[in-house]
Amino acid sequence: MTDLEVSGERMIEDAYVRSVDAYVIYIMHTASYAFAKQFCAGKVVLDLGCGSGYGAARIAEHAEKVHGVDVDGAAVAFAQQRYSRDNVSFSRIEGGRVLPFADASFDVVLSFQVIEHVWDDGGYLREAQRVLKPGGVVVVVTPDRKHRLLPGQRPWNRWHVREYSRAQLEHKVGQYFAIAASLKMGAAWDVAGVEIRRYRKTKWLTLPFTLPILPEMLRRRGLDFLHSLRTRPGKVGADKRIPVAQFGFDESAMLIGEEPPNPLNLVIVGRKVDGAEA
Repeated sequence: MTDLEVSGERMIEDAYVRSVDAYVIYIMHTASYAFAKQFCAGKVVLDLGCGSGYGAARIAEHAEKVHGVDVDGAAVAFAQQRYSRDNVSFSRIEGGRVLPFADASFDVVLSFQVIEHVWDDGGYLREAQRVLKPGGVVVVVTPDRKHRLLPGQRPWNRWHVREYSRAQLEHKVGQYFAIAASLKMGAAWDVAGVEIRRYRKTKWLTLPFTLPILPEMLRRRGLDFLHSLRTRPGKVGADKRIPVAQFGFDESAMLIGEEPPNPLNLVIVGRKVDGAEA
């Protein structure tokens, strides 16, 4: 049986339902997949950075076929054991390499909480464009730096190489796709405030390591050190499930629109135009 370590970055359903703080993060992720269902019905879908596989499994309830890929072999093994179905498959890919799919293989490409991890974000989007059919849809969800970071501050999440403003993300995605919608995900204060209060505390506590003048090596070492002081949450087994705790709200509390209250994530919907370079 495959066990997956709770790193604080992978979304593993069982590990994010035990406290309200973690649960808000969990429903931010599940709300992304709920939003994407409208584009995926009867389609062939690529979950580009599928993590532990929970989202690909949700999309497969509506899609013709879903393929999830990730650079983390342990996460892929976990996904294969827990979530593989007749119309869902998972495989490991190498970061920064050409995807193992032919041109125009997918109707929809989903990129949820991934692009902020990628050094070559242009190359990442170029590959998403290549494997997408003309007229196909890409949905990109990534943190909104507005509340998370001070002006000029580098990410305090040690795995993030950058975080975007709406204008920055529109510009980047717009180089490869026609932008159909530029939205945000937010929630009423009683829900979003859980995350925003965490942001306020964390961005100041980590400021010595996230100044823009600090070399990347020192940023990462400092953040690794702070992370080492935290209690290790352990591992989750692919064959075991923990019931979701009840906190009085669910993913429907997350609102996606042009200007929702208390924005937490950016949401871009793009289309591959006919004749776009592959």
